[in-house]
Amino acid sequence: MLSEIAAALPDFLGDFLPGSVRGDRAAWSAVPASVREAVVQDAEAALSRAWPVIRASDYWEFTKTGDRSRFENLYFTRRRMLNDLVLGEMLEGRGRFLSAIVDGIFLIVEESGWQLPAHNAYERGGQRLPLPDTAQPVIDLFAAETAALLATVVALMGDELDAVSPQIVARIEREIEGRIFSPYLDRHFWWMGRGSERMNNWTAWITQNVLLSTFCLRTDQALRRKIVGKALGSLDAFLKDYAEDGACEEGVVYYRHAALCLHGAMTILDAVAPGVFAHLWGEPKIRNMAEYILNMYVAGRHYFNFADSSAVVEPCSVREYLFGQAVGSEPLMEFAAASRSTAEKLHLPAEWNLWYRVQELLVGQTVVYKPRSVPARDVFYSGIGLFIARDGHFAVAVKGGHNGESHNHNDVGSVTLYKDGLPFLIDVGVEAYTAKTFSPDRYEIWTMQSAFHNLPTFGKVMQSDGEGFAAREMETGFGPAEAHVSLDIAGAYPPEARVRSYRRKVTLQRGRHVEIVDCHDGDLPAVLSLMVSVQPTVAAGAIDLAGLGRIELDGAGKIEIDAIDIEDARLRLSWPGRIYRLRIAFAKERLKLRVV
Repeated sequence: MLSEIAAALPDFLGDFLPGSVRGDRAAWSAVPASVREAVVQDAEAALSRAWPVIRASDYWEFTKTGDRSRFENLYFTRRRMLNDLVLGEMLEGRGRFLSAIVDGIFLIVEESGWQLPAHNAYERGGQRLPLPDTAQPVIDLFAAETAALLATVVALMGDELDAVSPQIVARIEREIEGRIFSPYLDRHFWWMGRGSERMNNWTAWITQNVLLSTFCLRTDQALRRKIVGKALGSLDAFLKDYAEDGACEEGVVYYRHAALCLHGAMTILDAVAPGVFAHLWGEPKIRNMAEYILNMYVAGRHYFNFADSSAVVEPCSVREYLFGQAVGSEPLMEFAAASRSTAEKLHLPAEWNLWYRVQELLVGQTVVYKPRSVPARDVFYSGIGLFIARDGHFAVAVKGGHNGESHNHNDVGSVTLYKDGLPFLIDVGVEAYTAKTFSPDRYEIWTMQSAFHNLPTFGKVMQSDGEGFAAREMETGFGPAEAHVSLDIAGAYPPEARVRSYRRKVTLQRGRHVEIVDCHDGDLPAVLSLMVSVQPTVAAGAIDLAGLGRIELDGAGKIEIDAIDIEDARLRLSWPGRIYRLRIAFAKERLKLRVV
């Protein structure tokens, strides 16, 4: 789709401007006063703080303990502080933050490595080295993000930096050349794409930021052509692993690092080569990728989640709105405008990408689309086997597919259910990342296991990971009175489960109830897990969830309730301090649940 264009590229028209320069006082003065005040307050707070010190032992700690959070807090704090200072200077325009900005730039360019310790490897899944090798830079997500941050600073206020000293911009250019451009062109990193190897969010995310760095800086036509040629091949490799329906197998959180970064990359290319890429915005696949976030939405801040995604997600930003605008999707534009209206802080203080924050300040204030309620849509994403149906009362999702997807949890056949916008049957999500999260021991983590999804266990045997462990015979139907899905999930279990078939049918009787009927043919006792976020009570053949509703049971044996205390900071963003697992034994071969 994209790489075919590389041979016919014209000379690129100038640089890419990620926003108005500091000298454009009219543009920055148009930022609403309340937002301006919040940004300047953050800049003043950064001005009064000491810059974090990052030592070699901080970097090395990951390979010793597996903990990511302490180093990453130091690393990202530096970048957010620089963000805050730059935006404060852009809004105020008086030079008050300039000295601290230069300090932040030099601290970052003098870091031995821009890649995170958790990504300090030269092969996919390879050994993480304890310290960065300055002679062989690794381009990971955040090395590319760091380059994009510094390049964006140059594009916005390069003249002001040159007035202090020409060495500031020159140093940034040298560091990005050595750490990003040279290894990008001279080496092959797995995320660049080669052959049939599957790509994920890394491909679009890094490619966007390499392109941003390339066109924000004063690079020549020869370098730009080489980088764009390679970037187009990578974006094609990324697109090949998306079905035409546009579903992101990594879940809704990664939509913003996958499809939205594809949008960012295409936006840059469209700006520097006008007309060459414009026709791609009309491709149905690109529009489907854009609208995925809209179809995954439930209510409030809740989304249908699976894989390494959380159930509660921050409101949309102007990026979703601009993606909808680019592909001509009024529903996505309306949805993004409505979602932004619920955000407490429109200046994205937690964001580390300066371009995104600039867009929010300068473009976000022009979003005048009158928010209207976007009709709820049923959808079946055949590419990943995801069924979603709604009736204004219930919203239900069933995940088919296989257990070899990027950021996979062993969740083939799991049901997620909301009632009146509140979580009823939940997907717990993922804890804060550690070394174990992306190691061979990943499935020792409880949140990854099928026994902690809304799925059966046979004896003590859970689902296995790998593409071969998959749903079979998935069928769907959508009608005015009901929507249903059925699938056989026996193939997601290893041979020792001794299960010949496990047919699950989930039916939304619109305006009435949801039925889950499981029929099991196997040699080991089956126990169904149900995950809930409020305390359940069991009485008279039913399960009551206080304030939400009840589950009527037919064919159930013994029911046990496990309380699970939630201490992980990432999980606490979605769930209370305690959630519950119901374990429902099958009395015979058939178990029926009716949610009312």
